[in-house]
Amino acid sequence: MRKTLLYLVILALLGFGIYYFIIKNDAMPYSTSEAGFSIKDTAAVGKIFIVSADGESILAERSDSGWIVNKKYKALPSTLNLILTTFTQQNPLYPVTKNAVDNVIKNLSTDGIKVEVYDRAGKKMKVFYVGGASVNNTGTNMLVEGAHMPYVVQVPGFVGYITARYTTRLTDWRDRTVFNIAPDEIKSISMQYADHPINSFVIQRDKDSVTVTADPSLMKGLDGENSRRARIYLKYFTNVNCEGYLNGLNDMDTTLKTAPKETAIDIIGMHGQHMHADIYFMALNKRSKNLTTHNEDVPDDYDSDRMYAVINNNKDTVMIQRFAFRNILHKAYEFFQKDIPGQKAGTPKTPRNVLMNKHP
Repeated sequence: MRKTLLYLVILALLGFGIYYFIIKNDAMPYSTSEAGFSIKDTAAVGKIFIVSADGESILAERSDSGWIVNKKYKALPSTLNLILTTFTQQNPLYPVTKNAVDNVIKNLSTDGIKVEVYDRAGKKMKVFYVGGASVNNTGTNMLVEGAHMPYVVQVPGFVGYITARYTTRLTDWRDRTVFNIAPDEIKSISMQYADHPINSFVIQRDKDSVTVTADPSLMKGLDGENSRRARIYLKYFTNVNCEGYLNGLNDMDTTLKTAPKETAIDIIGMHGQHMHADIYFMALNKRSKNLTTHNEDVPDDYDSDRMYAVINNNKDTVMIQRFAFRNILHKAYEFFQKDIPGQKAGTPKTPRNVLMNKHP
């Protein structure tokens, strides 16, 4: 009976200790020198350097105009925010088991990802190594620089390992903006359709006036210029993004040489800035919806949802979604039609073959 009572007292003391020191005080159960993986004040972070075992690296730096990647590119907000959020949430669950320590340290040294975090003054805040999944795949093996013991680290509410968040692929970090210019900053827009030139047009803006120029034969056959639609059209070039970068993919150059061009877009800004994009049809693939469902906007030989685009002075090849460009890929005749009473404000999108049938 006494032994049972003694056991109960010991358990009670242990329970109180766990509650008081860990739960009540929200204290880390391990020393920060050995298991200090989190960074709570991400507003103080000024630089992040991530390098993989194969030497591929990412340098993200805070600047007055936002975060810059590898001294050259704007950072993709979603990737940057995910990293900063991970800094605040990654906490040690428990040390790696003794019989696994040697293998984990070996894997960290050969295949691990090194992460260095600096504050805005350039002072080192934290350095740690990110490995693979823990034995049960519910956490990530990680090691603080200078520590003797690796830990299994987890983000609350997330089951799995977080290694992929520390990507060193530049395409995962680069901002995906294709066009981002305010309407009042646009001087002219040129849309040149390679497949049907009669659809091409140029919009020019001069202070308060907006004019549309198209093929003379087209302009004669339609109503007068609809300046309301032209003004609305200028708003569609803000925050237009691509789906992802295709630079470096095998046979991409050959693919573009054989892919027919759909459109060439040129935007001139009021301060002389020039943005250009060449858009190409993408061949049908197993994901193409129009394998089973016809899309009257796109020839049946090509994907109805995605296209290729060459941007940034021909330096980058990207994949774009037709949905994201739906308000941009208008045709000249749409700016020479009268509005229909009760029609929703905006520039109506009309299937490409309507024009083809109307003006062969």
